[in-house]
Amino acid sequence: MRSASLEADVLIGRKAEQEELAHALQSGRPELIAIFGRRRVGKTYLIRTFFKQTLCFELTGVRDASRIEQLRAFAGALESVTQYKHQVPRDWSEAFRELMSYLQERLQKGRQVVFIDELPWIASRRSGFLTAFEHFWNSWGSRQLNLIVVICGSAASWMIAKVLHQRGGLHNRVTRRLPLQPFNLHETEAFLRLRGILLDRRQIVEITMALGGIPYYLDYVRKGRSAAQNIDALFFARTAPLKDEFDQLFAALFEHFERHVSVIRALARKPSGLTRNELIAASKVPSGGNMSLILSELETSGFICRMTPFGRTERDSLYRLIDELTLFHLRWVEGKSQRSQGGEWAGIRATPPWYAWSGYAFENLCLQQVAEIKTALGISGVQTESSSWRHAPVNSTDRGAQIDLVIDRRDGVINLCEMKFGEDEFVIDKKYAGELRNKIQTFRRVTGTRKALFLTMVTTYGVKRNDYQVELVQNSVTADALFEA
Repeated sequence: MRSASLEADVLIGRKAEQEELAHALQSGRPELIAIFGRRRVGKTYLIRTFFKQTLCFELTGVRDASRIEQLRAFAGALESVTQYKHQVPRDWSEAFRELMSYLQERLQKGRQVVFIDELPWIASRRSGFLTAFEHFWNSWGSRQLNLIVVICGSAASWMIAKVLHQRGGLHNRVTRRLPLQPFNLHETEAFLRLRGILLDRRQIVEITMALGGIPYYLDYVRKGRSAAQNIDALFFARTAPLKDEFDQLFAALFEHFERHVSVIRALARKPSGLTRNELIAASKVPSGGNMSLILSELETSGFICRMTPFGRTERDSLYRLIDELTLFHLRWVEGKSQRSQGGEWAGIRATPPWYAWSGYAFENLCLQQVAEIKTALGISGVQTESSSWRHAPVNSTDRGAQIDLVIDRRDGVINLCEMKFGEDEFVIDKKYAGELRNKIQTFRRVTGTRKALFLTMVTTYGVKRNDYQVELVQNSVTADALFEA
């Protein structure tokens, strides 16, 4: 997160993470903390800000750099804190010996934090870094009561495979793991308000549907501009700062990222989601192309989600694209020429393609905030399972049906949730009322459930009262509920 425009040392949200870091600071024992999350989510800002008073050494990996270049970066980082010239170490074992020498005196003064950022870039194949780091921690660091080492990486799947699930020298050595998620709507609103941006909640929802809750992206939102003006400036102007973000995003996170992008593109074309076999066919990733690994990496990094359809097993899981910026780029930016006069997004809004995109994007937002929806329904204390459901027509009289969010409750009720984004109260007309009746009836017939079915509308401003609303809707949740802490 770029912090220059923010008040000094302000952390928005991240309460659970801050509590965990505070506990580590006060534990009185050596700590090895792994923090991971997608690019731009604010990992570095969190560590630098929280540990500002105790951070004594920081090393940041250099993307696509050789081992000797990474070692030069280490020597430079050590020079910046010792104030005298250091020779470039011959290897990482020598580098960690120099670090131990520096830390010996510092640790006598109390708690000290070492921060190694972008670890996957440093610990490339044949670099020798992980072996040297394992020895440093196991033979020395794990016995220093005042030492906290924080390792961080944007390649979440790499961090999990190479650090958290490693069977070698670091097995079970990590004392705390912090997966950092994007801001929810409550945190996004607080972030914008801190910067004097007082947009209404519908406009905050629209910005979030384009950018997601990524602090780095939100830091580009400007005071005195509407949501449409901000989106124009960020994506469609000739100097738009985020117009090339998609191209950099996957290349920075994954090896052979072209296959990951093929999967993303396939999912962007199918809002309802695809099974693994459907994805293999749609993405044209070869059968031996590590599809399971690709899906795992994309899910771990927060680009896609996996939902098991109601009444099915994990083998029938549907994968769905949920990363907002990725979807926005593929729908609206890719292949379009940037303009400098502005107004591009204002011209797109309220067109049929815009309604299709906004509906999908709002559904994604709701799927990521099921806890807030449960709270609004008064069932936060009820055990539930969330899933999706779809039924393909089997004959000419079967219309089929799809429900993107099914909340199956232990108290004998199932909420069938419909999510609709709009500029005003949502109106259920005769045609849509027929679709809703079909969904409810088809769900009952196909699943054979005996539970009560509550049609639940999640909308921007609620559902306008009319005969169809009275007949069909059991619960109504507005966008305001999604902003609750």
